Amino acid sequence: MERLLAQKKLTARWYERWPRGVPVGIFVATMAVTLLSVFAIERADEQRQRAQMAQVAQEVASGIERRSNANAAYLRSSAALFATQQMVEAPLFRTFVRQLHLDGRYVGSDGIGWAMKVRRVDVPTVEAIMRSGGVPDFTVRSDPQTGAGHVVPVMFIEPDSSRNRRAIGFDMFSESARRAAMIEAERSGQPTATKAVVLQQEGSAGQPGFLVYMPVFALGQNGTPQKLRGYVYSPFNAQRFLEASIDESRLQGAGVRLFDVDEGTPKSAMKLMAAIAPDQDSGRVVNRPIDIAAHRYLLEIEAPATPMLSMMSVMTLLFGLLVATLLLVLARLLTQQAAEDRIALAWFEQQSSIRNSLTRELNHRVKNTLANVLSIISLTRRRATSLGDFADSLEGRIRALSATHDLLTQSDWGTTPVAMVVQAELAPYAQDIQRHLEMGGPDVELAPNDALSLGLAVHELATNAAKYGALSVESGRVSIRWEMAGDDVARIEWIERGGPPIDVEMRRKRGFGTELIEKIVAHELRNPVELRFEPEGVRCTLLIPVRRRGDFAIRQGRSGKIG
Repeated sequence: MERLLAQKKLTARWYERWPRGVPVGIFVATMAVTLLSVFAIERADEQRQRAQMAQVAQEVASGIERRSNANAAYLRSSAALFATQQMVEAPLFRTFVRQLHLDGRYVGSDGIGWAMKVRRVDVPTVEAIMRSGGVPDFTVRSDPQTGAGHVVPVMFIEPDSSRNRRAIGFDMFSESARRAAMIEAERSGQPTATKAVVLQQEGSAGQPGFLVYMPVFALGQNGTPQKLRGYVYSPFNAQRFLEASIDESRLQGAGVRLFDVDEGTPKSAMKLMAAIAPDQDSGRVVNRPIDIAAHRYLLEIEAPATPMLSMMSVMTLLFGLLVATLLLVLARLLTQQAAEDRIALAWFEQQSSIRNSLTRELNHRVKNTLANVLSIISLTRRRATSLGDFADSLEGRIRALSATHDLLTQSDWGTTPVAMVVQAELAPYAQDIQRHLEMGGPDVELAPNDALSLGLAVHELATNAAKYGALSVESGRVSIRWEMAGDDVARIEWIERGGPPIDVEMRRKRGFGTELIEKIVAHELRNPVELRFEPEGVRCTLLIPVRRRGDFAIRQGRSGKIG
């Protein structure tokens, strides 16, 4: 285990340095990929919808153009027939129109009409002929302010309905939009549509529409067109025309708008002619210009509203969120486990180091203790007069060491207060009420070896006092005081008073206790011991070093920090 711990690098890996940042980063990265996927799906869906709208626009434009081309074909055939006639009369017009077999379906228009070019001076004659021909209230409604020398009133229109009769007699040349289309049709000889106008059939406040004119010329002897005789035309209500030209089932919920286009006019100023509303407004439109009878219109297709996100995007987003959350939890568990493993490895390494240190310290202290014991045995043997005296003396001193060892064990071989060492050694004598012991001093804590040496010294002094000194009589007193003699030295004084007087022979005689204190204790404390046998009693002064915990402690508390 020690080799593995020594080989293991306990420095935090990159993912352990940010135990919260790494899971969050993985979550953000996964969600970023998910959002990019959703963006790609939405973009592809938008392109697909645009393609669909372009296809719808193509189908709508094709439908409108087919309707307009069919109507232009009818107008061309009508113009070809009427060009061969000297006069376009009502029976001829109605017969021809009916022979087209339209069966009431005028390809989105309100019908087919005939407007004859009439000189203004011939208007009364034309009105009289029409009234006598079956139209009793025929009157040419013209605006003389146009300044034109002729008028182009509506003569006939099929189908003959009350709605279409409103246009009979209206001079279309007197209105600017119609007049411009007529002039262009006469110039090109092709069907020509007007700009957006309100049909006479609709009234002044009706829906917008347009008209398609086909000029009819009188043919010369060689069959070439010569004089303009009038126009065959079709009026269109724009809304009905749009609805008739489109199969709404093909729109798929899209909307259609038809605008009249003027050169140089922005779209916002274009006139809306007809519209089929979408199921829901979306704002996404496709514009397509179309030509109806040589006039430009704008077709706008609006896609139906769709959800903010497609079903595929929602499923992708939910799946990505689920995966990102699982990865977040997994990464958090892994980083937390890695951090805990690293802490455990550090703790094991620390415990191994502590164990090694404890082993070395134990060996050192056992050797010191055994050396002290050997010295005690050697000195006791030389001073003992009998085996019993040797055993008693040795037992007492070993017990003194044991008592101090018990204190050190309780403090986990940390610092031990001076007061506790003194109390432990004097405990046998303090139980006797006839013994007078005084002790006191500030809180001073000693290192383990120094506490052992102090305990041994106090034991020897107490034993000597109990045999020969102040503790051997009732009147004797022993005072033990300690104080700090410097920043790192404590002074302890043992003073005996009231005991038997000490004679000169006692002063000269140096027993085992004296040698033990002056040699062993002084050596261990690394300071001289002052031991004096005064007439009043024994006085002993010890100087004990007060060391910092880090100088000797193996462990400090439960934090696991090495001292």
